[in-house]
Amino acid sequence: MIRLPAPAKLNLFLYITGRREDGYHNLQTLFQFVDFGDELSFTPASGLTLSPSLPGVAPEDNLIIRAARLLQTHTGCNKGAHIRLTKRLPMGGGLGGGSSDAATTLVGLNRLWQLGLSDHELATLGLQLGADVPVFVHGRAAFAEGVGDIFTDAAPPEPWYLVLNPGVNVSTPAIFTDPDLPRNSPVMSLEQRLNSPWQNDCEALVKKRHPEVAKLLSWLLEYAPSRMTGTGACVFGTFNSRDAAERTLNHAPDGTVGFVARGCNRSPLLTALSAQ
Repeated sequence: MIRLPAPAKLNLFLYITGRREDGYHNLQTLFQFVDFGDELSFTPASGLTLSPSLPGVAPEDNLIIRAARLLQTHTGCNKGAHIRLTKRLPMGGGLGGGSSDAATTLVGLNRLWQLGLSDHELATLGLQLGADVPVFVHGRAAFAEGVGDIFTDAAPPEPWYLVLNPGVNVSTPAIFTDPDLPRNSPVMSLEQRLNSPWQNDCEALVKKRHPEVAKLLSWLLEYAPSRMTGTGACVFGTFNSRDAAERTLNHAPDGTVGFVARGCNRSPLLTALSAQ
């Protein structure tokens, strides 16, 4: 059996620089991992099964099963596996949980089935599953451009984060098709971005559509520099110590779910692979 993490990511900034003819958007974003996320285990089996199932998601629509099927089809592999998922990341939270699960599945089954595909090959396959999947395969903090598939390795600070979930599910397609979404941020170099104030071009629209996000972010901003990640709904604050982040979590509004984690420029997935 192989057991591997599927860590969350944060978009430390997110700028939308234009809309392409195919409907996708050109972005500039800074991805960083945190040492918290889902976990998957892979055991050899005759078929391909996943447990437990996710509420409201048909097994064949689950990105984990889709990633496994894609790997089988690409390589002609007829081996199977039982995949067990320990789910900790919220769906629709902007933490990349589904994409991270898919990436860990590609990496884990590549090893379990001894397929020998390179990280580049796995990342290319992952792009068929979602724009965020390649960065999870890549496993290093990165400045991403294009649709999120062109990487430049980056080394932002690795502070402690408090990540809070306002309890709403934000539809990424709905945000990216909304006519009010800003789409004209200037293209800048990584150095220019790092030395400019950081923001998320999706944040104002999400706060307008989901008052719960606006309310929680307003509360968190009283304690630390804070932003929304991805298209939401989760928000995060930056702290100098675990204790400061945990004290703030202890004062969170009633019913708020959250966690404290350390920023990681090297993904916990890569660390776990190196240890096995």
